[in-house]
Amino acid sequence: MLSSLEVITVVVVGLMVGVEIAVAFVLGPILNALPEDSAQLGHAHGGRMLGAAMPVWYLTSLGLVAVWAVAGRHHDHAGLVVTAGVLLLISVIMSVLLLVPINNRNKTWTPENRPADWKEQLNRWNRWHYVRVAEIIAAFGLLAVARA
Repeated sequence: MLSSLEVITVVVVGLMVGVEIAVAFVLGPILNALPEDSAQLGHAHGGRMLGAAMPVWYLTSLGLVAVWAVAGRHHDHAGLVVTAGVLLLISVIMSVLLLVPINNRNKTWTPENRPADWKEQLNRWNRWHYVRVAEIIAAFGLLAVARA
């Protein structure tokens, strides 16, 4: 059973990492290359879509890692799993405190009501997102090594 949990956890976290890498290095640059109004509308729509899906994914990932850490506490590499869990927890806390407030504003903006500093706010979101991506990549790597 622990083996199945490990595989499911690595797959779920790995897919989440892939989505967040795509947001950072594919979707963001695509949207930023569009004309200003289209770019802003695309960011707002993406914020609504991913803002609904990603919290569930992050919490599910964190929950799976927590169960793995408890179930595998007497196995080799338990410390790697705990460290991955701490990184995921930090990414959730960081998201709630730093990224979600910006996203909650962004997803309501239109070309008619966006603030003058909307690009600066999105740039701030991107900078924090890069940090979060690095954290979850590290967590995924630790889980992959712990599973090996």
